[in-house]
Amino acid sequence: MVRKIPKVIAGRNCDDPVLDHKDTEYLSKFLTPQGQIVSRRRSGFCTQCQRQLKKAVKRARHLALLPFVG
Repeated sequence: MVRKIPKVIAGRNCDDPVLDHKDTEYLSKFLTPQGQIVSRRRSGFCTQCQRQLKKAVKRARHLALLPFVG
C-alpha cells in the first residue's frame, strides 16, 4: 500500500507580520476538519512561525472564536 503524501498548504513568509488570533478565517486554513492544528510539514511554516500559529489558535479557542472540536 502506497502512503499518500499530504498536500502542503501555502504558509507565510517569516517577514510577514505576526499571526493575529482574531483572523479566524486565516487560522481555520491550518486546522483539520476535527479541529486539530496541522503539522509543520503540511502547513509549510518554519519552527518559529508554527509556534506562533499554535499560540494564535489556542488564544482564539480560549476566546471562543474557533471551536475546540470540529
